[in-house]
Amino acid sequence: AKLGEAAPATTAPKYETALEAATATTGGESGGSLMNTLKVGGYFGLWYALNIGYNIYNKKALNIVDLPWTMALIQLFAGIPYVMFLWATGLRKAPVLTKENVKNLTPSALCHLGTHVGAVLSLGAGAVSFTHIVKASEPVVSALLSAVFLKQFLPIPVYISLLPVIGGVGLASLKELSFSWLAFGTAMMSNVASASRAILSKGLMNKPIGENLNAPNLYAVLTMIAFAFLLPMSLVIEPPAAIKAAVDGAVASGTSLSSLASISLLSGVYYYLYNEVAFLALSQVAPVTHAVGNTIKRVVIILASVVVFGNQLTPLGATGSAIAILGTLLYSLAKNHFK
Repeated sequence: AKLGEAAPATTAPKYETALEAATATTGGESGGSLMNTLKVGGYFGLWYALNIGYNIYNKKALNIVDLPWTMALIQLFAGIPYVMFLWATGLRKAPVLTKENVKNLTPSALCHLGTHVGAVLSLGAGAVSFTHIVKASEPVVSALLSAVFLKQFLPIPVYISLLPVIGGVGLASLKELSFSWLAFGTAMMSNVASASRAILSKGLMNKPIGENLNAPNLYAVLTMIAFAFLLPMSLVIEPPAAIKAAVDGAVASGTSLSSLASISLLSGVYYYLYNEVAFLALSQVAPVTHAVGNTIKRVVIILASVVVFGNQLTPLGATGSAIAILGTLLYSLAKNHFK
């Protein structure tokens, strides 16, 4: 991004909210041709595969070294060289930002940071499946914050559709074999940050945010700002001495340095690329398809994590998970219906 250059007073894109465009929550109708259907199907398949890859490699890295803040930092950084290369070569138009633009985007970038760090902390403290069950309750947090801070209230049927989400997460947590308050609390922190990001993004609709800020570029800029804030925090919480001790312990336990480095790097590459592909997939479909796609994604991740890591779901936990995930789909459909 070119800081300091005069940028036209381009305001946020006309998605439902500006940041929703950058967090894979857009939803335009696309053509109905066979080729387009195959293309969108390919995007969704790649999105799911990359998302599974991220969750698996992230958890593998955290199982080797208990350094969630460092891992979150690596993952935010991993995509920066990639996008800088695209901008430098002209393969993608580089954004043009002024200091005012960066200032306008910073609160949303901090929420983006909280969303990511909270999720990584939760994934490190508990099972991948449990984190995604709790993350399914984000619509509840979003509805609550919208009512409190924006005074925006949803129709009664939409609120009723949230009851299965609350009940399902409660059931799944009750009998979760890997339950910990740290995993639950940090996943909820991620939900609060993500919902807050959507609320803050509404304030960007009439503010200049820069030039050439399509959804992938906006996501890249938010990631860079988030990385800049996380770097000093991470070094304070997990200083170099703590990182060295954790890495030395992992090597002493039989993990090679090259293996640890490759797993950590892959978690970051998968993290950035699955977001990039998500933009391509979700910008091609209508809101209902978007809701169904997100629901299937969560199911796929939970099932993949159970297979790879062998985390067992109790019958009650599995039932609660199914109810919670189905509830998020019902909420999305109800919200779309009562627009």
